[in-house]
Amino acid sequence: MDRVAKLALEDGTVFTGVGFGAEGEVSGEVVFNTSMTGYQEILTDPSYRGQIVTMTYPEIGNYGVNPEDVESGRPHLSGFICKENSRVRSNFRSTESLEDYLTSNGIVSLEGIDTRMLVRKLRISGAMKGILSTTDLDDTSLVNKAKNSESLVGKDLVQEVVPSEASLWNEALSEWWQVEAPTDSSETTTPHVVAMDFGMKWNIARHLVSQGFRVTVVPGNTTAEEILAMEPDGVFLSNGPGDPEPVIYAIETISALVGKVPLFGICLGHQLLALACGAKTFKLKFGHRGANHPILNLRTGRVEITTQNHGFAVSEDDLPEELEITHRNLNDDTVAGLRHRNAPAFCVQYHPEASAGPHDSQYLFDEFRNLIRPQAINA
Repeated sequence: MDRVAKLALEDGTVFTGVGFGAEGEVSGEVVFNTSMTGYQEILTDPSYRGQIVTMTYPEIGNYGVNPEDVESGRPHLSGFICKENSRVRSNFRSTESLEDYLTSNGIVSLEGIDTRMLVRKLRISGAMKGILSTTDLDDTSLVNKAKNSESLVGKDLVQEVVPSEASLWNEALSEWWQVEAPTDSSETTTPHVVAMDFGMKWNIARHLVSQGFRVTVVPGNTTAEEILAMEPDGVFLSNGPGDPEPVIYAIETISALVGKVPLFGICLGHQLLALACGAKTFKLKFGHRGANHPILNLRTGRVEITTQNHGFAVSEDDLPEELEITHRNLNDDTVAGLRHRNAPAFCVQYHPEASAGPHDSQYLFDEFRNLIRPQAINA
């Protein structure tokens, strides 16, 4: 017998469907992702902390899950919604079903609702607070809970996903990636990159290792003094969840690092670098989440199809003079990339590491390598 579950939005809308995965009740910001594949990477991306993610593709779970495609140690989102959870999984790499994976990781999930209606509502009204429940099925009660639930704006979610201590990362990209390792016979050193982990996807660290770096991952609340004491040749600023403005400790650290060491930021790291240079951020109406977002590289004129997952963006109004816009989102013209005019630092508002998604922007890791190596060799 199907288990009834409900999603209630703060505007009073209630969706009734079938629960799968874990039983229980969760709150979060209800958002949507337009990716056709990559649901396992989405589930384990720490950037989704505090959110109930709706997949727009109608059938999810048809290729199961496996231990190789995770982007962190466990799922971080609050809840999961799809039109249909596939009862059949067919892939030679699959080790268990999506439903079993969600159940074992305690993720409350919902299927069987009109996801097109839900997504249309979010696009028109914007991302909303919601309650997903298999235990409380009273509409009035659920709507009240949604209205009274905590907003992500102004909340520091990074503290909930950062690692507890620094560690060395040695894993390179899997055999499924076609990446040529750098081959410079003149090099006699292995450049050291310190990656500030604000909720970092593991494929970022894999890319850094495959670029020939020695990678130390540190918690996002590590100070500039502690990082510089590690004598890095470059510092990477990772993705992460939520509103960047409350992450004051990271902004202060990055501000102290600008000009002292090459910097490369992705997603939240992009926003934090911009804030550290005096820019401002704002909340997008419903965010950018999916694997098919077009980005224009203003320096080359080329269009890249990218993976994205963020609900905030850097404001172009009153952008500091030292920051140059290098990339634009072609869907809404928002800032998608920045470069510091006077220091070796750049950042993008999307995910060149993909996983899952297109590899068009993989060259950015090459640019980081090229930014670092001359300084590392001459050190």
